Amino acid sequence: MSRLELEIQRASPDLADLPSETDLRHWAETVLPEGDDPAELVIRLVDEAESRQLNRDYRGKDRPTNVLSFPFEPPVEVPSNLLGDLVICAPVVLREAKEQGKAAEAHWAHMVVHGVLHLLGYDHLTDEEAQLMEDRERVLLRQLHFSDPYSEEDR
Repeated sequence: MSRLELEIQRASPDLADLPSETDLRHWAETVLPEGDDPAELVIRLVDEAESRQLNRDYRGKDRPTNVLSFPFEPPVEVPSNLLGDLVICAPVVLREAKEQGKAAEAHWAHMVVHGVLHLLGYDHLTDEEAQLMEDRERVLLRQLHFSDPYSEEDR
């Protein structure tokens, strides 16, 4: 039995070339800390219009983006295993993979790993934070048998 309760939302019928639920679950579970604590996660797969609106409304950036993370912070008195929501823009992920010469599957895995790390408190606002987060991403993606997403040589 999985310790991750995962809800996948496919927000547009026009989205194509999406990873399987099995892959999304595997990539997300790899990021979770060791232990028996259950976790809940929503992954919403969206088109560019929805990504752009969310990015504009929540980050002030009027363009679609690859992944947005919305951590859930329940009131102290409400116990919850919900990590939060990831919103992944399928067209942006596929376009970036092509532009960067990466396999689409590898880039999808990277976006899930990156997003879940944000939900667990990682960030990249400073050089030090970015280095910690990127190092963790490299380790996790290597465990998943993907190459370093930041290496020019591996593309």
